[in-house]
Amino acid sequence: MPDTTHAQVKTPKWALILGASSGFGEGAARALAQAGYDIVGVHLDRKAGLEHVAEIRRDIEKFGRKTQYFNINAADEEKRNEVLTELAKQKLNVAVLLHSLAFGTLKPYIGGDVLTKMNIDMTLDVMAHSLVYWAQGVVKHGLMGKGGRIFSMTSSGSTRVFATYGAVSAAKAALESHTRQLALELAPHGIAVNALRGGVTDTPALRKIPGNEKLVEIATQRNPHHRLTTPADLGGAIVALSNPGADWITGNVINVDGGEEISA
Repeated sequence: MPDTTHAQVKTPKWALILGASSGFGEGAARALAQAGYDIVGVHLDRKAGLEHVAEIRRDIEKFGRKTQYFNINAADEEKRNEVLTELAKQKLNVAVLLHSLAFGTLKPYIGGDVLTKMNIDMTLDVMAHSLVYWAQGVVKHGLMGKGGRIFSMTSSGSTRVFATYGAVSAAKAALESHTRQLALELAPHGIAVNALRGGVTDTPALRKIPGNEKLVEIATQRNPHHRLTTPADLGGAIVALSNPGADWITGNVINVDGGEEISA
């Protein structure tokens, strides 16, 4: 029999997912759990959504993975620090950080009921700037080191315009800029940072956009596969990009859309 006395014990890998209760965050949590990651989920749900969160956790734990979920506002500085301090106390190895927060104001710039300064500031803070603060936190608390991966979720709205999407579009453009800057500054730490641009996906966030039915129709026709992107598609991409051989991929906006972005 082999001598296992000095066998190396692998440190459990954790994925910290912001926006873990639905959409891309949920898809990533499920995919990463299947790939062997334990999951820390940050989400903001009322009582009606908590049963679905419990279902996600049960499914993940069926894979033999551990879960910790925090029902907080991920953009709240105090709450963010509380979560990071708790994870640091546990000395977790956060191998993946996914920023998938979709909470913004959908109003036009011009007209009657228009975007206010408060609306715009909130949208950019939640959907863009909070990426920087969480990234700073995981590094400062020693939670992520060499080989770590940080992903942000962007969309074609960073370069395209349509009614009521102005503040979110600005947030996506800022998010991509933050991603590039983080990639530059975290390269010496051995941490890769990329933005993933998913195709049109049927998520709770999409359904809040006025005219989303038309977006779905156009995307289905335009996509070479003639279907929408799914959260599972994004989850698979995140797992692949988190493998050790993908260390050199950083600072990019990567389309995960089945060819939707390049199709006329």
